Amino acid sequence: MNPGLSTDPAVLVLEDGSRYPGRAYGARGTTLGEVVFATGMTGYQETLTDPSYAGQIVLQTAPHIGNTGMNTEDTESRRIWVSGYIVRDPSRVVSNWRAEESLDDALVADGVVGISGIDTRSVTRRIRSSGSMRGGIFSGDAADIDPDEQLRIVQEAPEMSGRNLSAEVSVAAAQVTPARGERIGNLAVLDLGVKQATINNLADRGFDVHVLPQDVSIDDIRAIDPVAVFYSNGPGDPAASDDHVELLRAVLDDRLPFFGICFGNQLLGRALGFGTYKLPFGHRGINQPVMDRTTGRVEITAHNHGFAVDAPLDGATDSPAGYGRVEVSHVGLNDQVVEGLRALDIPAFSVQYHPEAAAGPHDANYLFDRFRDMVLAARGDATQKDND
Repeated sequence: MNPGLSTDPAVLVLEDGSRYPGRAYGARGTTLGEVVFATGMTGYQETLTDPSYAGQIVLQTAPHIGNTGMNTEDTESRRIWVSGYIVRDPSRVVSNWRAEESLDDALVADGVVGISGIDTRSVTRRIRSSGSMRGGIFSGDAADIDPDEQLRIVQEAPEMSGRNLSAEVSVAAAQVTPARGERIGNLAVLDLGVKQATINNLADRGFDVHVLPQDVSIDDIRAIDPVAVFYSNGPGDPAASDDHVELLRAVLDDRLPFFGICFGNQLLGRALGFGTYKLPFGHRGINQPVMDRTTGRVEITAHNHGFAVDAPLDGATDSPAGYGRVEVSHVGLNDQVVEGLRALDIPAFSVQYHPEAAAGPHDANYLFDRFRDMVLAARGDATQKDND
């Protein structure tokens, strides 16, 4: 299939009534979701296979997409997760020696409805000014549905606020990746949409990585005798994940070291007693500046989140849920959003972004080392107490 020459009709419809006619790209049909934009100029394959994008129609702000094709080595999970895909100029050819198929063919294989040939800059500006909103792509025969009916379908679609999507992206049964190098112990990873690069980074630090279904109990976690617990990234509204918050509080009560990223950061915030809120259009891309307040260093980081933690930015504050002192460890420099939390009296910390950054900058990769060091320190303290 030659995506650049597709003449099948398609239209993007936003819930505010905006319409953007274009050409069909990927599978044909109808798809609905929250329309968001991602600013990365590279790494579209990692974006598409990131489970955090479940339920969302992703617009690429980079104008030319698809020239490197797709391959099995760079996928971050078992499939493409986006609900829909929007690009301006799909590549007419695949020109990379590692490519195994075209992006268009991969979208068709996973049933992902897309659209090309529209003014993505205009859509991005509308989202930035009005906020992320529900949308629908109608292609092929669905493009001929009456415009008023298309708009009605979009406006009746579920909103992202209040949605719990963890069960849709999590593994059905536990999966184990053995440690590489000197072994530290078993790590319980709650799969809320974990990426393969994260698993690889944790295994490289000496953990036997046990990726667990999102509905496990604290007894299930204790059964693997973990040295620590990790909460992954993932889609959905953290305010709709009460069970994961209660599970995390049980982990913290057990004094197990904890590290969370992205969705895991929001859930740690909730477990510590803070609230969360929806951002107007979120942070999605691989060029977001964040300051690590511990070191004063500014990092360029990979993001994909539409919700954030509501916590005091200045100084340490007492956890409303009774877990001691907490400080905001990282802050976004574009809009002062909380980008990390560090508990000062228990072994727990988190960041809002993706330190594995498979397709982007690796400035934050040190966080996996920080986690390993925290686990080793906690294990040493436990050993010392047993000896005493």
